[in-house]
Amino acid sequence: MRFQLPGYSGQFVFIVILFLADLYLWTSVRKQIFSYHKWLKFTVSIIYWLPLLLILGLMVASLLRPFVDWNDQARTMIVGFILVFYAAKILPIVFLLLADIVRIIDKIFVLFKKEERKQLAAKEGMSRSKFLQYLGFISGGLVMGTMFTGMFKWVYEFKVYRLKVRLDKLPVDFEGMRIVQVSDLHLGSWTHLQPLEQAVSMINDLKPDLILFTGDLVNYATKEAFRFQEVLAKLKASRGVYAVLGNHDYGDYVSWPDAQAKEQNMQDMYTFFDSVGWKLLRNENEMFEAESGKLALIGVENWGANPRFPKHGDIDLAMKGTENADVRLLMTHDPSHWDKIIVPKNYDIDVSLSGHTHGFQIGIETPGVKWSPAKWMYKHWAGLYRDEPSGRYLYVNRGLGVIGYPGRIGILPEITFIELIS
Repeated sequence: MRFQLPGYSGQFVFIVILFLADLYLWTSVRKQIFSYHKWLKFTVSIIYWLPLLLILGLMVASLLRPFVDWNDQARTMIVGFILVFYAAKILPIVFLLLADIVRIIDKIFVLFKKEERKQLAAKEGMSRSKFLQYLGFISGGLVMGTMFTGMFKWVYEFKVYRLKVRLDKLPVDFEGMRIVQVSDLHLGSWTHLQPLEQAVSMINDLKPDLILFTGDLVNYATKEAFRFQEVLAKLKASRGVYAVLGNHDYGDYVSWPDAQAKEQNMQDMYTFFDSVGWKLLRNENEMFEAESGKLALIGVENWGANPRFPKHGDIDLAMKGTENADVRLLMTHDPSHWDKIIVPKNYDIDVSLSGHTHGFQIGIETPGVKWSPAKWMYKHWAGLYRDEPSGRYLYVNRGLGVIGYPGRIGILPEITFIELIS
């Protein structure tokens, strides 16, 4: 893992723990299938250990062929299958642990009140520990079914989030400006073209003045994007399509044969943006001028507070030449940039647009509840936020694509439609 996927090598310890937990659960599963026919016992055993066999297969195969050179669709489905099956095992493991704790307590209770416990056991039907085990297996099945639904259905249920952002200094000529934000395409995770064609059509139907892409075009390498070139070139906006880079766009998550190969990957990235007609802003800005005033669109390279993520963003360089702008919009991939730099250092930015979090791809969003594990990692993880003292806005897009788990549960893929008003 350190050689092929250096960005993920820290997860090796987690995999070892996962394997030990797998062994622990197997002790219970093995007892359940002990009386099965041999062929059925063999089938269940293969299914149970298949995710681990796939992990080992991935590691061995990556030594024979670099991970970045694999077929994107096959890689996505294999990793998704592994994640679904291991996620489905988590609750059974938890319930099995509880069952073993109950069993230990029962044994202690028997030591002190042997006769009384025997009489009680005679009256009981299913023991508490057995009930917990069955509950674990049932819950694991529900998790598996839900996650497969997320992979094959909800992952392509694109949702348009509409909002109006009020800016007091907005020039009259920019009143009602229509901005569509798209983020985190992660093109290496798309199994076919049709869903992306649908998303592009939905975006164009909004008739945007600006389309802003806030980073993470690919997962590992630029070549993941090549098969989508024709589709993405269809995105149209009256004032243009603009983009910034995300942490996955630098090729830092895989090992390259040499420095020249990694540099070529970046040059391919720049060429790709040119080929689809998107203007990439690399610590620079674009000024939109009208009789009533000026609007500056600023784009920085990735800047993440987490040490794992690159800090190539230079906001001072990016803002040069925007001193006379009435309104400033910032495209910055990671919302922690807003938390740690933009707001604390009092940069004159009216609206920042970010992505990166994906809303964790799993969560709950209802009129009364908004929750996701993403909130444990990011203060601002989805939707519109406002810094009350300064009046600055931050919008965090939930992402249109996926990475890791190739699905969505509760947090749908997002197209953001923003209307600027005064």
